Amino acid sequence: MKYETKRNLLLILTMVFSVIYLIWRLFFTLPISAGGIQLVCGILLFWAEAVTILGTFELYWSKMRNAAKEITPIEIPEELYPHVDVLIATHNEPVDLLYTTVNACTFMEYPDKEKVHIYICDDGNRPEVEKLAKDLGVGYIGCPDNQHAKSGNYNHALSKTNSPLIATFDADMIPQRKFLVKTVPYFFAQKWIDEDGTYRERTEEECRSIKKIGLVQTPQSFYNQDLFQYNLFMENNIPNEQDYFSREINVSRNATNSVAYTGSNTILLREAMEEIGGFPYHTITEDFETSIRLQKAGYITYATTEVLAAGLSTTTVASMMKQRIRWAQGVIQSIQNTNAVFTKDLPFSSRMVYLNAYLYWWSFLARMIFILAPILFALFGFQLVECDFFELLLFWLPSYLLYGASSRYASTNIRNLKWSQIIDTILSPYLIVPVFLESVGIHQKKFKVTDKNKENSGTTNIRFMIPHLILTGLSVAAILKFLYGKYGTALALSSVIIFWLFYNLRALIFSIFFMMGRKTYRKYERIRADEKVTVTVHGRKYEGRSVDLSEDGIAFRLEKSFYIPDDEAFDLLIETPYYRANLSAQLVYMKEIDSAYHYAARVKPVSEADWRQYLQVIHDRLHTHPVELDMWMTSYDDILRNIKKRCEKTFLQQRKALRIPIEREISFSQGARAYVVDFNYHYLAVSRLWAGQWDEVTPLRWDLNGCTLYLQKKELDKRNIILLEIKNLQELTDQGIELTEIVRMIKEEGEKKE
Repeated sequence: MKYETKRNLLLILTMVFSVIYLIWRLFFTLPISAGGIQLVCGILLFWAEAVTILGTFELYWSKMRNAAKEITPIEIPEELYPHVDVLIATHNEPVDLLYTTVNACTFMEYPDKEKVHIYICDDGNRPEVEKLAKDLGVGYIGCPDNQHAKSGNYNHALSKTNSPLIATFDADMIPQRKFLVKTVPYFFAQKWIDEDGTYRERTEEECRSIKKIGLVQTPQSFYNQDLFQYNLFMENNIPNEQDYFSREINVSRNATNSVAYTGSNTILLREAMEEIGGFPYHTITEDFETSIRLQKAGYITYATTEVLAAGLSTTTVASMMKQRIRWAQGVIQSIQNTNAVFTKDLPFSSRMVYLNAYLYWWSFLARMIFILAPILFALFGFQLVECDFFELLLFWLPSYLLYGASSRYASTNIRNLKWSQIIDTILSPYLIVPVFLESVGIHQKKFKVTDKNKENSGTTNIRFMIPHLILTGLSVAAILKFLYGKYGTALALSSVIIFWLFYNLRALIFSIFFMMGRKTYRKYERIRADEKVTVTVHGRKYEGRSVDLSEDGIAFRLEKSFYIPDDEAFDLLIETPYYRANLSAQLVYMKEIDSAYHYAARVKPVSEADWRQYLQVIHDRLHTHPVELDMWMTSYDDILRNIKKRCEKTFLQQRKALRIPIEREISFSQGARAYVVDFNYHYLAVSRLWAGQWDEVTPLRWDLNGCTLYLQKKELDKRNIILLEIKNLQELTDQGIELTEIVRMIKEEGEKKE
């Protein structure tokens, strides 16, 4: 049986059994006899189950239809590439953050760069931003006021520009050099046809029967770890939380032409934007509403899977919560503004997508109900479901098992039930009230820019932890009370309630870990990169490879080590096939790993041109964060890791000279001998010293295979070991003697003694 057939059969079976379960729950299990508050709670529990189950049907249906909706971009003659306006929206973001994005835009490839028009759209009218635009050679469009927030900013920019295509970027979203050449061809896919391997342009009559593409949305990606990865010590085990929507949900909605515009790294058709009257005003998520209006006007909104830009994920719990509240309120506003669920301008399948998009934000209330329901039953005796144990197993267990199996087929390894539950549990206490208020017409009208300042991060979020602490306490109390005095059959018959109590407790434990936060030690993100590095020290060149990069530092590895005084800078050149940056470096530390020498250094660009190149070296790449879940890690592993990491003391590497073990007896001049423990280029550390005729005051001469070392006795170190300082180390390195050669000669001398 083919994979698609097997998957579709499983998805259909899941939907059938889920509907049977919901029918049984509605007509046979509501606690009508209990009445009052218990009946209300029972109805709410049924509603929560219905919202959750029906919400998955949209994903299942899209998965079964998605293959037929794929659009393949075509190769078009270079002269046909149209003019593009690149609009970078900014409100109050730091200029250095904006610099990186604008710089990347200037490096975007295009057959004719004269057709690419880059503008900073600044609704703050800041002189420093205007100067930035001038310095980087791009246009500046200041907005006289920010009355309509981002929509007003963009609409003002549209009135000042005229290219047929528009690319939009947030201030922190850094495009790769291939962004335009990878996205623009999509707009020709509907206008050209492949006839026996040759493309020809469709006639005007042929084009009339085909929808135009109004928007191409590339995935939202991030170059820093999101809070779920970072706070839970899962940076190597789970993808960015937003990957699930960008790479899974939004792409699946190609099947129903209900792809959401997510505000950045997007190409828009100007003709389509003019037809819908530009960006809408009466919403705080103008991007989401724009995509609905384009679909209602008959245009295709299309989501791609290839990551072509990366931005900065929120770095504090407070800013993340504000962002999610804005998304929730904005989506509800936009669905109401466009009547997306009931309009006849959209097909039924699209309207169901928007119904699910609306209900999704109510799923956080559903998550809270799922947590409270077993607590109310076990701790307070609330009867929320009227059925016996075997009835429950008959109707609930098959649908639950099929639901779990289908979730693995309906999505890739980006997300599973466990992590969906954990994320929803973390967010739910803070979204329930805003979603309710927005739904009943109490709107947030002011657009708020998400704070992504990393300097504000790293603190424990006690106030956000309070709801989860209370729920955890209630869950533990419910478990203890419910298990007390139960044995054998009674315990078995209670297994479903016990299962849900422990199931929810797991998510609550992760929520507490999340709110405990994690200290941030670096101002800039370290990005893994394996690129050619050339280090120049006192005229000698050492070639190696980079390990990771940041805007103020670099880690690299060499086959040979070098010596440089602590206060002296050295030259470092980093190269890729596309970029080349000269940097001035200051050594921070070094260590030996797998017979290679690893260095970390602070860096500064030699010139402005080098700075621009270096930023591209860092950011013009696919980042190496996980793209799938580590399926081998269990909840036990994850919880144990969190406990262990939070108990560990963080050690910051500070050693600038490598300590190389020697463990040999060495003979010097004047009859002196010593047992050398290790060598760090500056000192020989010896555990036993026999002075012979040496007075231990004047430097001790040591002739070593053609080179001479002068050693001066120093005080004992922390290990109670004598230090012999190499007084002429600089002279030796100036003579071109490699430090690795000194190490080799010391070891050979010791072997002769043995």
